[in-house]
Amino acid sequence: MGFSHVTSSDIKLFFSPAGDKQVLFADKLLKFTGTGKIKQRILLITNVAVYILDPETDILRRQIALVAVEKMCLSELSDNFFAIIIPTEYDLLMASPRKTEIVTILGEATKSSSNYELEMVFSNSFQYNAAAEMVKEVQFEEVEGGVRTRIVRK
Repeated sequence: MGFSHVTSSDIKLFFSPAGDKQVLFADKLLKFTGTGKIKQRILLITNVAVYILDPETDILRRQIALVAVEKMCLSELSDNFFAIIIPTEYDLLMASPRKTEIVTILGEATKSSSNYELEMVFSNSFQYNAAAEMVKEVQFEEVEGGVRTRIVRK
């Protein structure tokens, strides 16, 4: 996996109760919190769940069954942002240069585990539930030399 601080025995602790059989993706990325902070996290996608780990403490921060994921929201521009929408919980807003790979793997894993096609919403503005009672909107705008991204509370 390439993370010296996450051992295979650590990962096996997650696998036993959830029924995971295979790691499909693992990498560091940025997660945006409901309060607007940016945290480095490890995203781990298996055949049955998505895991968010803290690379500094090796603590599992979140476990989301693939069947709980409703859709993914992405901009139509060249940026690293994406949101994983989970109707039964708060959503995840993250950024990674491997966004396309993450979207593809998560879509394929969802289809394999639950036989439904994960909805992909491409828009230069989308809303997500940053916390229980907090909706935020991510706005993307093409500017000279790149993409301007704004996150505003609704």
